[in-house]
Amino acid sequence: MGFFNRLREGLGKTRDAFTQPLKNLTGSFRNISEEYLEELEMVLLGADLGVKTTVDLLDEVRRAWKKGEISQTEEVTDFLKKHLANFLEDSDKRNPDELSKPQVTLVVGVNGVGKTTTIAKLAHHYKEQGERVILGAGDTFRAAAATQLETWGGRIGVEVIRQADGADPAAVAYDAVKAALARNMDRVIIDTAGRLHTKSNLMEEMKKIERVIRREIAEAPQEILLVIDGNTGQNGISQAKEFASAVPITGLAVTKLDGTAKGGIVLSINRELGIPVRWIGVGEGMTDLQPFDSKSFLDALFGDNEKTLTED
Repeated sequence: MGFFNRLREGLGKTRDAFTQPLKNLTGSFRNISEEYLEELEMVLLGADLGVKTTVDLLDEVRRAWKKGEISQTEEVTDFLKKHLANFLEDSDKRNPDELSKPQVTLVVGVNGVGKTTTIAKLAHHYKEQGERVILGAGDTFRAAAATQLETWGGRIGVEVIRQADGADPAAVAYDAVKAALARNMDRVIIDTAGRLHTKSNLMEEMKKIERVIRREIAEAPQEILLVIDGNTGQNGISQAKEFASAVPITGLAVTKLDGTAKGGIVLSINRELGIPVRWIGVGEGMTDLQPFDSKSFLDALFGDNEKTLTED
């Protein structure tokens, strides 16, 4: 099964919570009205699109309706899809510096979101693209985190740089970057502690990691990737806000979208925080994490089943 089909299948519950109520609403109202817009608001909120995204979409629908650009409810679905595509536009733009080598990515997120497996899947993806990848086991706070990453590294055939539990994460990052430079690697992916403890401690720890990396590679880290569990819904926004207030998050990886009705978080977290979605995950397999493509996501969300993609 190609990734688009897995994505479409994985977003089934979210689609049921979003597009089916939209269809029901269209069946109940022929023409757009204030009463219809009130019902539409409840549908959007119920799909976990979040308050800001919902308000922004309703404003766009109301504006177009008042200007006579749309008048019938059957026009609204395509209208919403078009504007959601505009909202997600930045997620399809990559870092202009991504060709500089080695690329350094710091991966952050609370425990339990699938951070370690996400790192492994990222490493596998890049390795399949012909890149030489090295990993840094920078989560020295959680017991056995480095061992877990080493196990994944062994499975996919990439080297993992680690130190003892409780070691300075910045020292691990330094070793990983030095090893990458010495071995002429294309990419370094560094794990970090999955805790929020206090914002000030997190900020200081991340600043130190950034500082030691930049001593070796001036423009690194080129990406600080926040991993969010798609099942958390709007709670994921709170997590993202906490991290974004402490460190400069440049991208999001939303995992575990398969089987959840809260896939709307991909739209709301992007809109509310202005952080682009880089990756989405719809399963446990190594190829079930893929670069985010807004068109494929919206096609899957809105049930456009004419399109199929082959396995990457």
